[in-house]
Amino acid sequence: MQSLQSLQPRISVAPMMDWTTKDYRFFARLFNPNVVLYTEMVTTGAILFGDAKRHLDYNAQEHPIVLQLGGSNPQELATCTKMAEDWGYDEVNLNVGCPSDRVQNNKIGACLMAEPDLVAECIHSMQKAVNIPVTVKHRIGIDDMQSYEEMLHFVDTVAATGCTYFVVHARIAILKGLSPKENREVPPLRYEDVYRLKQERPHLTIEINGGIKTFAETQAHLQHVDGVMIGREAYHNPYLLAELGQLWNLKAPDRFDIMEQMLPYIEQRMAEGAPLSIITRHILGLFQNLPGARKWRQALSGGNAKTLADVENAIQNMRAAMIRTEEYVKEQQV
Repeated sequence: MQSLQSLQPRISVAPMMDWTTKDYRFFARLFNPNVVLYTEMVTTGAILFGDAKRHLDYNAQEHPIVLQLGGSNPQELATCTKMAEDWGYDEVNLNVGCPSDRVQNNKIGACLMAEPDLVAECIHSMQKAVNIPVTVKHRIGIDDMQSYEEMLHFVDTVAATGCTYFVVHARIAILKGLSPKENREVPPLRYEDVYRLKQERPHLTIEINGGIKTFAETQAHLQHVDGVMIGREAYHNPYLLAELGQLWNLKAPDRFDIMEQMLPYIEQRMAEGAPLSIITRHILGLFQNLPGARKWRQALSGGNAKTLADVENAIQNMRAAMIRTEEYVKEQQV
């Protein structure tokens, strides 16, 4: 594992609610030691007035790991950032990109783009509290604030605090009228705005996010920016993380080796009382695009897998399916 500061380029898995749990992150880490992993967004209220341990705990193997916070109260954010540092997180990121109604009502997420001075105050307070990096993830605009110039003003205002790392989702967010899902799909991607930001602010480190699904696309973006954040594709097709290892000349791991490493983890989590389905839902995409992948998903989803032996059986069936496919291909070549 490298430090965040030394990772070149920086590739990360986006924070995704209900998806980037500690079980998924343990799984994701097995594909690539250098990819930066994010927690789900955690609100300051959940940490300060809820079960902090549940929200902050992670597996030691997950480093480098970033805690993403949601909030807009500078003091509360500073307190949570300090807790994150004490907990051992490598970085804290402020969410200024989530478009859901629930977080808007609590002045969290993308709506904060309309208040760059408040975001700057939050970042300043967070930075003063810790020695680890504090970064921002934001959209290129919201609602009636859709111009490049307005985004640049937001970035410049926040950067004046000394913040130098910005993760930019290359879509605007429509906060009135579109659901969070629609906000990931309907507004067009404007990668050129993110490229321009890097060109005009070369002293800032800019990571691009939004609709990126392949190694080739990642390589293309890295010609223009410093880093790439992968979202849902890293969840549905996690082997992409292994393919991205080419950026560091890493040897791609074998899928079955990954499952051999997952089995003891699954056993441990079940011993802790975690339902098997809580873990297996994160590994359904392991064999995405390969023969037998559909039966793999069927064997593990919908409560079909009830014991560790069921998971082991699914692995053996998948291995047999791939052997049969290899034999068939060889026969066709004769």
